Amino acid sequence: MHPLLKILYFILLLLLTSFAGGTELFLLLMVFCLLFLLLKNKSFLVAARRMRWLFLSLLVIYAFGTPGELIPMFPVNFAPTFEGVQLGWIQIEKLLIALAALSLLLISTSREQMLLGLYMLLIPFKFIGLNVERFAARLMLTLDYVEELAVKNNYSFNQLDEIHASVDDMPLQASVTFQKLPFNLIDKLLLLLLLLLFVFMIYRGFV
Repeated sequence: MHPLLKILYFILLLLLTSFAGGTELFLLLMVFCLLFLLLKNKSFLVAARRMRWLFLSLLVIYAFGTPGELIPMFPVNFAPTFEGVQLGWIQIEKLLIALAALSLLLISTSREQMLLGLYMLLIPFKFIGLNVERFAARLMLTLDYVEELAVKNNYSFNQLDEIHASVDDMPLQASVTFQKLPFNLIDKLLLLLLLLLFVFMIYRGFV
């Protein structure tokens, strides 16, 4: 699949999760878990484990901050609600689905292909004055710089502010090239399907 289509379908999936109910979200999450199990890839599991405190915080905030029927037999006077726990779990499912889709996008797309897709996605912004070529070049060089720091095990949060200045000071002869990928027949059909899905979502939103 063309990298531009992968990014567009990723965005579409994020939009669809806002319309899906609890059952649909749970089934979609199970599909992603099964897919990563078949791929024998642990990137999604590692990322989800790192975000466990965020998930727990969301659950607590929704559980104790949403009005509704209190959960009985709670050991303190301040009790969570059934509605809050349900809403909190739905938000966690949406984040897990987005995280799983992003992990799948990253493991199935090389960095060069990802940047090509982002470049093509940003081309329409040329009409409002955005220098897409410069943005793509800066993004590529920044990623190279971060990767170099990671390899040297010399990366820290204090160096985030230095990356921008370092990219600006790089020699002008450094260039970034993209290998153009043509759209095959399957890509064109998927693009047509994507347009139809976007039209359907817009129609449903107005209705």
